[in-house]
Amino acid sequence: MWKNLAVVLMAVMSVQATCNYTFKDISVPPDVKTIRVNYFDNRARYVNPQLSPQLTDKLKQKVTSQTRLTVINGEDAHYDLGGSVTDFSVNTSGISGNQSSSNNLNITVHLIFKNRLNPKKDFETDITRNFPFSASMSFTDAQNSLMEDILKNITEDIFNKVFSDW
Repeated sequence: MWKNLAVVLMAVMSVQATCNYTFKDISVPPDVKTIRVNYFDNRARYVNPQLSPQLTDKLKQKVTSQTRLTVINGEDAHYDLGGSVTDFSVNTSGISGNQSSSNNLNITVHLIFKNRLNPKKDFETDITRNFPFSASMSFTDAQNSLMEDILKNITEDIFNKVFSDW
């Protein structure tokens, strides 16, 4: 019995040792060399003045660091990426007794992607994220404490939508 168990365990371990998982993080055709990242206007009812410039800058940084593309300002870029913040609002997400116990900061970015080399790949979509925070925090304090997560997550969502090929 022990001999059979040892053989089974060795077989399982050898199969596991040969398994490889590969994810293709980004997909950029070889003929695509440049991208223009336009300023993401803030068209939400409530405008956080830091969000648009920081989001645009973070997105440029991510494209530069994670792709071989050159970010340019000209209209002749192979990829053209832009959009606007269309929602920046708060809603109650939890109630304890008769009082709010938690809130969500809701952010939606309308993304516009144009592929000048292959217009069939153009698209527009909305990316929405909710960021929970305690109802005991002021809206201003919540924005300030969440800004790093907001920028990281929204930038990642935009980048994945444009460059991931899953």
